[in-house]
Amino acid sequence: MTETSLHGFGVLVTRPETQAAKLVEAIQSKGGTAILFPAIEIVARDKAAVAAEAAALAKPDVVIFASRSAVEHGLSHTDGAAIAAIGNGTAAAIQALGETVDIEPGAGFDSESLLQHPALKDVRAKVVRIVRGGDGRELLAKTLRDRGATVTYLAVYDRERPAISLQDREKLEVIWRAGEIHAITVMSIETFTNLTALLPDWCRQQLERVPLVTPALRVIKEIQNLYPSATTILAAGPQAADMLDAIISIHQTEPGQAT
Repeated sequence: MTETSLHGFGVLVTRPETQAAKLVEAIQSKGGTAILFPAIEIVARDKAAVAAEAAALAKPDVVIFASRSAVEHGLSHTDGAAIAAIGNGTAAAIQALGETVDIEPGAGFDSESLLQHPALKDVRAKVVRIVRGGDGRELLAKTLRDRGATVTYLAVYDRERPAISLQDREKLEVIWRAGEIHAITVMSIETFTNLTALLPDWCRQQLERVPLVTPALRVIKEIQNLYPSATTILAAGPQAADMLDAIISIHQTEPGQAT
């Protein structure tokens, strides 16, 4: 077994099913087992309603896309403005659809990172449109308003808790009790909140015993607030390769594994 092998290692993947493919493939490419248990679902808003809302907004100077889902469902609403992406994954999604990204973080993948870009330092009298889900963090808008911008939101999708059948929940518990889950990936606080609500009682009790991998410090803080003894691993970023590296680090530190 090589140092990077995940043979015999099971990872619970909680991303939306439509967004989980790259991480699942990355885990499987190293011989691991990916158990898909989506704890959040992306639901597109009605296109006509979104278009009507966009038409009623002030013409933007900058349009910020807060996620890849925002790009997928809202890239047509830039109105010729400069395009900003909150991170590399979002930027790649924009470019894949044939548009140019004008503003993206030099490093990092969150609001704090994007706000460091020189183009967003002086936004006095500018109109900034944030394309996102139905709700989210307010830091980006608040900071830009403090810097003098007029900030508007365009919600193009909603995040919902999936309806997972009792049968699928029981199937997960069987797998977990058999010792086949060794790590859990969690991309957001909302995902973790949904996960705790969706898990069977016995599985929920195991959250302090199975390492949780996330790319966000704020998620780690939330996990530790609710489960002080939980083991949390901070990935370098949200991309599949970053998450995979963090997962491999867990496997390598297990007794008897290569380091």
